[in-house]
Amino acid sequence: MAHKHISEKFNEEMDDVRNRVLAMGGLVEAQVRDACEALISGNTSLAHRVIQGDAMVNTMEKSIDSHCVEIIARRQPTASDLRLIMSLLKSITDLERIGDESTKIALMALELAEMDRSRGECHELGHLGEHVRKELHDALDSLARMDIRTALEVASEDLKVDREYEAITRQLITLIMENPSNVSRVLNTLWAARSLERIGDHAKNICEYTVYAVTGEDVRHRYLNEDDKQALLS
Repeated sequence: MAHKHISEKFNEEMDDVRNRVLAMGGLVEAQVRDACEALISGNTSLAHRVIQGDAMVNTMEKSIDSHCVEIIARRQPTASDLRLIMSLLKSITDLERIGDESTKIALMALELAEMDRSRGECHELGHLGEHVRKELHDALDSLARMDIRTALEVASEDLKVDREYEAITRQLITLIMENPSNVSRVLNTLWAARSLERIGDHAKNICEYTVYAVTGEDVRHRYLNEDDKQALLS
């Protein structure tokens, strides 16, 4: 009976940690959305809100980190439980870094708000931003449901984000070559695009942690063909 009580208490603690990680994910997702909107629209008040919100993201990371360490020390979880805790710990690190990248985008938005901008540049960044935001949303959804099928699909989507970023980079470099007076504006736009690409990388990492939590397979830094994916799903 005592063992059952301990097990139930542990499950409650793990549910609490997962809920806190997902709450942090929701906050970070909002940061990305607002940073992209500030970048595209030139909304400086929204950019300032993103910058100010980064402190809350950092606080949540430290709090969840401390709670996970406490659970490990007290409960000494093994096997799948330990994998889950480690995956959540790694996920909050990536979420905190996504918050940092959102702050960088917001800072670039403030810089660009003072400059004349081509609507074409904004359109391209807006499309990349939407793509990245969906990747992050789906990564968090896969983590919430421990759904490795979705996690594998989202991780594969990151290749499209990388290609889109490369295309934007080529376009922006062309603008500098055509008119060197564009350099300050274009560089700020380029840094913002780079931050969006990095957010996609962090979302992919979260998907890989989900796969590890469920299967025990470390798929980081690996190219997964269809046979590999089917083996993980079976």
